[in-house]
Amino acid sequence: MARSDLPAKASNDQVQDFLRKVAMTPVLKTSEEKGRLIFALDATASREPTWDRASHLQAEMFQETASLGGLEIQLAFYRGFGEFKATKWAADQDTLMRQMTGVYCLAGETQLRKVLRHAVVETKKRKVDALVFIGDCIEEDVDKLGAVAGELGILGTPAFLFQEGGDPVAEFAFRQIAKLTNGAYCPFDSVSAQTLRELLRAVAVFAAGGRKALENLANNEGGAFRQIAHQVKRG
Repeated sequence: MARSDLPAKASNDQVQDFLRKVAMTPVLKTSEEKGRLIFALDATASREPTWDRASHLQAEMFQETASLGGLEIQLAFYRGFGEFKATKWAADQDTLMRQMTGVYCLAGETQLRKVLRHAVVETKKRKVDALVFIGDCIEEDVDKLGAVAGELGILGTPAFLFQEGGDPVAEFAFRQIAKLTNGAYCPFDSVSAQTLRELLRAVAVFAAGGRKALENLANNEGGAFRQIAHQVKRG
């Protein structure tokens, strides 16, 4: 996708709306175990620049949640001709960085249904607190995606979807998946690393510590996070 095709970066209202939805997401954590988050990305050819950026941002998710008991992250991605892979769960940033830097992007069609199905399988084994997905387009049947997303929603695993670019089909699909899983959707552009950083931090904190942790983040950081503090207090 050409850079000129990309929309303006996510507006402040869009970021606030996303963070508000994270704050309102039902919290089902019942133990003191580490939070568990599946970090899924589209690794087809158009995604290479964002993959590199996400590789650096993922370290901040671990750092942000260390005081909350930590976070376990599983990397999942698709690329090429029907290739889908998920790594072992990682509890430190160095392991996840090695996993991410060992992946190269390869042209192919989208396989978001496999991501959702994988999340269902994983959370049936042991509760997954959140699914994060970063992508830019969808070439699959939206109804079929919705069927699996609905199952994931019943299991209580919210999906947080970040869209790069302005593809309307992808936006519709991502919004539907977010709704069906009680998650949230937010767009970003190819240069809005700060926006992506904030959104990933918010989801990581939610996965590790629930609403209370998000409230503390809002109080400490101010800015965009402060806008969701009143929503967190309702939880």
